[in-house]
Amino acid sequence: MQSRPARSKPRTSPVCPAISLAAAAALALACSPPAEAPGGSSAAASSSSSSDPQRQALFGDLHVHTRFSSDAFIFNTRATPDDAYRFAKGEAIRHAGGFEVRLAGEPLDFLAVTDHGEYLGVYSSFTDPEGPVSKSTLAETVLGATDSASIRQAFQSMRALRVSGELARQLSGWEPVHRSAWAETMAAAERHYAPGRFTTFIGYEYTSAPDAQNLHRNVVFRGRGPELPFTALDSPNPEDLWAWLEARRAEGIEALAIPHNSNGSNGQMFRLESFEGVPLDAAYADLRMRNEPLVEVTQVKGTSDTHPMLSPNDEWADFEIMRFRIATRIPSDVPGSYVREAYRHGLVLEETRGANPFKFGLIGSSDTHNAAGSFDEKDYFSKVGKLDDTAQERGSVPLDTGVVSTTPSGSTAPAQPQEGGEPYADTYYNQWGASGLAGVWAEENTRESIYDALRRKETFATTGPRMRVRFFAGYDLADGLTADRAGIAAAYAEGVPMGGDLVARGADAPRFLVWAMRDPSSAALQRVQVVKAWVENGEGRERVFDVACSDGLAPDAATYRCPDNGATVDLATCTASAGSGAAELGALWEDPTFVAGQRALYYVRVLENPTCRWSTWDAVRAGVAPNPALHATIQERAWSSPIWYVNTRTRS
Repeated sequence: MQSRPARSKPRTSPVCPAISLAAAAALALACSPPAEAPGGSSAAASSSSSSDPQRQALFGDLHVHTRFSSDAFIFNTRATPDDAYRFAKGEAIRHAGGFEVRLAGEPLDFLAVTDHGEYLGVYSSFTDPEGPVSKSTLAETVLGATDSASIRQAFQSMRALRVSGELARQLSGWEPVHRSAWAETMAAAERHYAPGRFTTFIGYEYTSAPDAQNLHRNVVFRGRGPELPFTALDSPNPEDLWAWLEARRAEGIEALAIPHNSNGSNGQMFRLESFEGVPLDAAYADLRMRNEPLVEVTQVKGTSDTHPMLSPNDEWADFEIMRFRIATRIPSDVPGSYVREAYRHGLVLEETRGANPFKFGLIGSSDTHNAAGSFDEKDYFSKVGKLDDTAQERGSVPLDTGVVSTTPSGSTAPAQPQEGGEPYADTYYNQWGASGLAGVWAEENTRESIYDALRRKETFATTGPRMRVRFFAGYDLADGLTADRAGIAAAYAEGVPMGGDLVARGADAPRFLVWAMRDPSSAALQRVQVVKAWVENGEGRERVFDVACSDGLAPDAATYRCPDNGATVDLATCTASAGSGAAELGALWEDPTFVAGQRALYYVRVLENPTCRWSTWDAVRAGVAPNPALHATIQERAWSSPIWYVNTRTRS
């Protein structure tokens, strides 16, 4: 808590009640997809007529694996990059489990296929009898893995060979296959790019994981890609990746890297030292933020916003927490692994060392290894092909009597009884979830416009629903300002949007325009919050403020919390209670704890009414009670990128 006494009541003006029907129609127009432009395979085909100066919300997935990823191929995924793009555009594709999958909602606006750069396309080439590595004894190991036990065994065997360095020797001649697969990855992105309608990005995943500590990054190119990707085989040090990106930028190839699953990094993603153990300085911060302006905060392998240990006063911190390092049962250290703590540390570093290496915006994505993102809790098909394509394998439905559970290490063990005595699969898949999506505010649906939104961090993350979130700060945002087109134009003119710096203006307190609209296909909104981090007495602090409540409720002046709106869920049917929640919420808000000149940041979190978690949906369909060891319900949510309150504008 800050030492300065809080004002008796936060200055909050409702936004949504002030929106007239005409203004709401204009707002809907501002947020709707652009008119269709002619398709094409070149960036030059974009249509200027669809450009919107107030920008439009576009949704996509920048983390998708296909058969070209070595692990996905072992998991029996055979879908191609072309299939991934077809799925994103609304077509059905075949899952490794033998069934079809299709997006539950509208087509996505953009997508990047980001197969693992390490040995990209090599395992999938085992099916080519004329290929240079198809005669390898390893091909028999991978192609013979067709059931859960053999798939796990093959995955662990190949992983051990890669870690030891033996894999490259046994796969002699793999480099031309790798080069060919990368060329096909780029070609598929070009084939499916239709400016104004659907945007594709060339990309791949840099997959560094020393000691199973997740340091993975997705690399997304603004336009053309390089001759070959830089991978963890070249260097496990992410700082070398950034240096490589700098060199490509000097050649005219623009790209950025996006870390993901910091929750499984064992405290390494946001450590306060470099990869080699050197204290962070301004040069490090500048290099990192120039090449890594975003973080993927939510995906199928859990959420990396915060943790109850780090935010004990945040009632919503315990949300889709994954406890382990990637692909192990080794616990992941919490400090250094979560975004909000990194935000606090970044503010302290900027105050003490003059630079902030953690000044990043937020997106969500799926990390699907099925070429198809599973974004909907009630239509969840998880992540790793044939390993988790049934409810029993996911640990949401009891195993049949006598069934043996297979652990992620590949060994077998008796199924573990949970509370109530029912045997469930001994798996960490039950910690995964249906998530997430990247939201951007862009003028048009083109590579250039969306990439520029990513670069300036005018982005937000959702756990799957397509909630729209707006966030602005300024000193001259007028009373009565609403989130219609005129209000958004004024907010851009008089303030800064999410991802930006608001430079201190004397002792003036800024005002924040906060707005969110529900996904019509998902639950109603319950509340909109502002998360604040600041520096006080040399330490990073945080606080959560409810700024807009549904159902005519108002935040309590002392606790800054909305009263409970009474929304419930019937766990027998997953039917949500009717009559509560809002289609949209917003406020013109001032921080009641504001201290002029005190370094701070603010970001928005939006919460839906409670709904059934995917594991409960599995149980309902199976006609059994939900697994008592798992959360039965969740509150889907969205996060905006922050706005930083700074004394002088800094490089970000």
